Amino acid sequence: MKIPFKAGNILIPKNIDMSKWSVVACDQYTSEPDYWNEVSNIVGDSPSTLNLTLPEIYLEDSNVEDRIKKINENMKEMLDKDMFVEYKDSMIYLERTQNDGRIREGLMGIVDLEDYSYEKGSQTLIRATEKTVIERIPPRMKVRENALLELPHIMILIDDEKRDIIESLKNTVTDSDIVYDFDLMQKGGHIKGYKLNNKTIEEVISKLEQLADKNNFENRYNIKDKDVLLFAMGDGNHSLATAKACYEKLKESIGNDALNHPARYALVELVNLHSDALEFEAIHRVLFDVDVENFIENLYAYYSINENGNGQRFELVTKDYDKVLYISNPKSNIAVGSIQIFIDEYLKNHKGKIDYIHGEDVTKDLGSKEGNIGIIFDAMAKSELFKTVILDGALPRKTFSMGHSHDKRFYLEARKIK
Repeated sequence: MKIPFKAGNILIPKNIDMSKWSVVACDQYTSEPDYWNEVSNIVGDSPSTLNLTLPEIYLEDSNVEDRIKKINENMKEMLDKDMFVEYKDSMIYLERTQNDGRIREGLMGIVDLEDYSYEKGSQTLIRATEKTVIERIPPRMKVRENALLELPHIMILIDDEKRDIIESLKNTVTDSDIVYDFDLMQKGGHIKGYKLNNKTIEEVISKLEQLADKNNFENRYNIKDKDVLLFAMGDGNHSLATAKACYEKLKESIGNDALNHPARYALVELVNLHSDALEFEAIHRVLFDVDVENFIENLYAYYSINENGNGQRFELVTKDYDKVLYISNPKSNIAVGSIQIFIDEYLKNHKGKIDYIHGEDVTKDLGSKEGNIGIIFDAMAKSELFKTVILDGALPRKTFSMGHSHDKRFYLEARKIK
């Protein structure tokens, strides 16, 4: 099977302060202007990805069109001034030392957007793990469609339980292969990247082909009659969806010529689901301004609920109620999926609004207020992710979170898409 991941032409800036160059993914700290003001203070007038990306905290600003225009001008200026080293047909193995000291290993390369779809029920080799919110794509397309460069914060997961594909790369690189090595700002930790040689790249592709083998796939997940899922989205779901939407638009305008266009591919980081540094955290639900008794009554009518440990576990918190409950006839492979299906149905015909909360204590505090309900879930086991996506399709939005904001991917490498 042909693998939709390969070496690409990767740009790394030269002769600049890399700690000021690299900033965190645009979809982080979206309610914290102080964070982004501090980034701006740190960067000052230095070359920085801050000036080549659009932090989402500014998406609703009245001057957003001017910002996007300026981003495109900044990209052109950097290319005109020859500020990058281009590593042709390359993959970069990287070690990200997180704020907690743990090392997350990754592999930079390009994915083929022909093998990716964010549509519901998609059976492509690369799939979304969470429901893609279509309304979030057009504002991002405005940034990408006239951009000369892409700078990815996309992290894609592989299910390599043997830890043989990415983790083994540390044994093939030497100090002479280092292309960057520096501290990241704002609790981001440290990052070091190594350029892989051609022999190692061939070995990576060969191992990914084995991972994608149909028999291996069916045995691994104990399933039949399902198409192979090789790559599952970790972070940057809407960024990859935007790249896909822009590529499809390009195909409409230039036809088959798009197949040989650089925009057919997107630069991403592959990470192993089984990395010890990668933690899944639960995202809980709080319902506000609901008829609490009516909600619970409807929940018990919708599902067979028990307190004796039979089925999918969740905790329900209200002003005068805090119980661990179980669903014995679920509609999803995981509790958060089953509950979200019910909530979506319930809110169609009843008053109330939902918010997604990190942290059990906050959820309990909010849920125990008059007219509110908190619903707490166990963190999803990493081992459940691929099988759930294979069986259920994309999970409900906000099913899980991968680690803390400061440990998210930082912008660093770039690639020409024009």
